[in-house]
Amino acid sequence: MNSPSSSFSGLVLPNDCRDAAAFLNRGCVCSSVDHERLRHALEGEGGISHTALLATRPHLFSDTTVFVAEAHLQFMADLIAAIERVIALAPWRDRVFSHAPEIARHSPRAAGVFLGYDFHLGAEGPRLIEINTNAGGALLNAKLLRAQRACCAPLTSTSAAQVMAESDFVAMFREEWRLARGDRSLGRIAIVDEAPAGQFLATEFELFRQLFEANGILAVVADPGELSFDGESLLCGGQIVDLVYNRLTDFSLAHPQNEALRAAYLADAVVLTPHPQAHALYADKRNLVALTDEAWLTEVGVSEADKRLLMTGIPRTEEVLTENAEAFWSSRKQLFFKPAAGYGSKATYRGDKLTTRVFAEISRGGYIAQALVTPSERRLLVDGVEQDLKLDLRNYVYQGKVQLVSARLYQGQTTNFRTPGGGFAAVFSVSCQGEQKVCKPDGGH
Repeated sequence: MNSPSSSFSGLVLPNDCRDAAAFLNRGCVCSSVDHERLRHALEGEGGISHTALLATRPHLFSDTTVFVAEAHLQFMADLIAAIERVIALAPWRDRVFSHAPEIARHSPRAAGVFLGYDFHLGAEGPRLIEINTNAGGALLNAKLLRAQRACCAPLTSTSAAQVMAESDFVAMFREEWRLARGDRSLGRIAIVDEAPAGQFLATEFELFRQLFEANGILAVVADPGELSFDGESLLCGGQIVDLVYNRLTDFSLAHPQNEALRAAYLADAVVLTPHPQAHALYADKRNLVALTDEAWLTEVGVSEADKRLLMTGIPRTEEVLTENAEAFWSSRKQLFFKPAAGYGSKATYRGDKLTTRVFAEISRGGYIAQALVTPSERRLLVDGVEQDLKLDLRNYVYQGKVQLVSARLYQGQTTNFRTPGGGFAAVFSVSCQGEQKVCKPDGGH
């Protein structure tokens, strides 16, 4: 183990970039965030300070960076592309719609912004843990990338997928509008979540509002209760809303406070992104059961190459039903249990932590059991003491293309943004070209 003050000059890393990245995550204990640059990045076009709000979220950003091998970044991108090909198949839609809410059958033209493909970097490489449709943090992580100092330079870099201009986020929303409305002008976007000012990522809502307005699009942050539908248009404060950037976790818009948004969406009076059909096609946890059902994948015509990717990259997942629940008890220590319609790690359980009372609730159904993938770790300094934090990797994806990869560092069972030293962390790729040498890390150590 290297101490924080160690010089890495001349030390030869393993030739395999995967081993080199793991070596750096263990040994390069460096601070990469320039807090003054981060503050300026977060002020945005409007010069609005978010210091007070961020002070109440001290573990939103980690001070360190995470190293990921180019080969692992490519594997994740390849797996995502394979999943996209499966989801495009007619039998996939038939299977999904057989258990999805009725609203999922409404087919809008918009594709759905900010899919989040979440991975653990296991001993054998990246393994997909889940897919989310309204993945938060993309703009915050884009800002974080602006504030990075060199860390173990020059052997690492942001990958091509990482250098994501914020203007490309705007272009993505414009593309959603074009898909739905053609050449008509996009006038106003509403960023909608329940009680948005109280949400943990409230800062990001305001940053999106600033970003849209800096690019000539009127924008407002709103609670769904502020919306109304007059039969022709969705309104907020009496003003027509053309597009809703949906950050709600009521994925089927079933709650009473979402009635106006639901009615406008079903009437095609507003462009909603992401939307209920995207959630059904991608994010219902039962989809992971289908994606690891090799016999079914063969039956519906998935290629051998894609099947190999899916079976390698996704931990075996099965649905917990009342009639088969007891079979999972004996193997529970090798499993992770998640609610089929869950989000944000709510009501999720590692099998080795399960009590008989909780398992009795799981046994009633509505859960999936996924083979446990132990996450990798990142060593960093917390109050001058070296600690190892777990990490996961989030790929932000639009129409099958990876836009940005970020890491989240944490202690405990799942990502929580409550761990000292943890939070969002920038991802730097480790080249797979030739022999690697480590330089002395920058950043004050």
